[in-house]
Amino acid sequence: MKKMHLNIKKQSRNYTAYVCSAALLFLLSVSSCKKQLDVKNPNSPTFGGNVNSVEGLAKYAKGGVYWNGFNYGDGWLGDSYFSLPWGYHELMGDVVGGGQGSNNQTTTMGVPDKFIADPTDPSNTTFINTSPQATGIIRAFNTAAATANANNALYYQWTNMYAMINSCNITLENMGNITLTADQANTVQAWCYWWKGFAYAELGTLYYAGLIVDQSNTIVNKYVTQAEIIAESNRNLDLASTALGSISNQGDYSSVIAQLIPTQCQVGLGAPLSSAEWIRTINTMKARNILLNHLAPFVNGNPNAAITKSTITPMAAGDWSAVIELCNNGIKEGDHVFTGRTSGSNSFFNPTWGSVAGMLSASNQTTTYKLSERLVQQYKPGDKRLANFSTANGTFYGDANTNTTRYTLADAVTDGLSGFATLGTREVGELEIYIGPTYEENELMLAEAKIRTSDIAGGITHINTVRNYQGAGIADLASNLTLSQALTELTMERLAALALRGLSFYDIRRWGWTYSIANGGGRYGCTINYQGTWYTNATIDYNFMDYWDVTADETDKNPPSSDSAPVKNANY
Repeated sequence: MKKMHLNIKKQSRNYTAYVCSAALLFLLSVSSCKKQLDVKNPNSPTFGGNVNSVEGLAKYAKGGVYWNGFNYGDGWLGDSYFSLPWGYHELMGDVVGGGQGSNNQTTTMGVPDKFIADPTDPSNTTFINTSPQATGIIRAFNTAAATANANNALYYQWTNMYAMINSCNITLENMGNITLTADQANTVQAWCYWWKGFAYAELGTLYYAGLIVDQSNTIVNKYVTQAEIIAESNRNLDLASTALGSISNQGDYSSVIAQLIPTQCQVGLGAPLSSAEWIRTINTMKARNILLNHLAPFVNGNPNAAITKSTITPMAAGDWSAVIELCNNGIKEGDHVFTGRTSGSNSFFNPTWGSVAGMLSASNQTTTYKLSERLVQQYKPGDKRLANFSTANGTFYGDANTNTTRYTLADAVTDGLSGFATLGTREVGELEIYIGPTYEENELMLAEAKIRTSDIAGGITHINTVRNYQGAGIADLASNLTLSQALTELTMERLAALALRGLSFYDIRRWGWTYSIANGGGRYGCTINYQGTWYTNATIDYNFMDYWDVTADETDKNPPSSDSAPVKNANY
């Protein structure tokens, strides 16, 4: 498979608990870091140097998020967090498939253990993968040597998010050396705590264990559980909300937030958030932390399905109530949210290969990722959003039958798509990447929580709202659906409306689909191609590792303390 990003550089792989490695500081340099790094900001801001004003502090804090967190170290396939780490999410969520070959394990990571082409066929034709993901891919390649050869999928998200956390810690620690008004300081603090909360959420929702690092220039070797990492995310989100709630001078706030967000992102829904909008985003993020890290099994149409071996526990009544309360105070229609866009130069991701959506917006015969048939089948006949998908380039036949697809993602700009929610383009500045939660996600969390707490009619209203908001153009659902019918609509709409936002794996995991059929999981009624024949009722047994082991790049160089939580998933 040809790499989409040709500027491939081998980088220093020092472990993330040290400031010189954790931050991967190409723009947030400190005097003790001696390595020659790839400096992308010619101003090279440093505390004690030219970061001596609110303007300099804002540039510093901005670079720590958008460059350290979302770009640096991702030059193996694509060039940002939204191309490779998010790519693994979409592969395991079966929203995309890999191409040919196994660069960065992008072909192998999304291949299930097995599938049955048509369970009603007496021949019971079954495909069995001889190299299962959990032991054959994740653990076999979880070594520093594999990382150096771009074969360790576990490395990237860990490195990105701890770089972001370290950058935010440095900013917080040095704020006292700069003259700020109280509300300028509150705004910068909210920025750092929000992004630390975001980073810990990304870590705790993917990895089996993690590190809580509250200070720069420190080594932490006590690994804590996934649940403790999510609790740390919520703690930081609460600190951000408190800082925002303390703001009284909106002029001071507005002037700083406008400097913290890259200029090219400040269009559309990415314009600077008001402090009230930001608090609502935090509430939605906290609801996401609850929902994505609990089971809510819905397997083969059964709302009462159970998963017998999982890292996380099922949603309880109190969890559903908390989601409803948070989302009732969450993102509203029209609220500004955190987004990313490309620019003509010095962008933190590339319009062509810097995101899964950008990579997909070309012929399926040439793209690194391939649209999954399972994504397209989530849209109902007549849904205007189906115009995002084209069959003009023919069928791509992948290495595994689950990768075979008839579809290419249309370029929304060059193909002139309008009137509904589009998914991709390669035109500079035109693709809006939603980095955090959105209005649609907030509405669909409300929908699921209400459906699961016996308010099916109320939940259906939110599904209809999202379909109308995205311009689907299909008839509203009736309010008298059964629980199974309502959850079927909910799962379809989450996968359709939130596609390519890095959430799909987490959704099908908590619904039970990624777990082994032997443990109560599996995905049913799938469209696949097997040996040249199309089937529409296939059963897929993914058996994917639900939470990833900690990357060996960390544990080899930073061995766990005696009181650490396990760093390998005990269920696999």
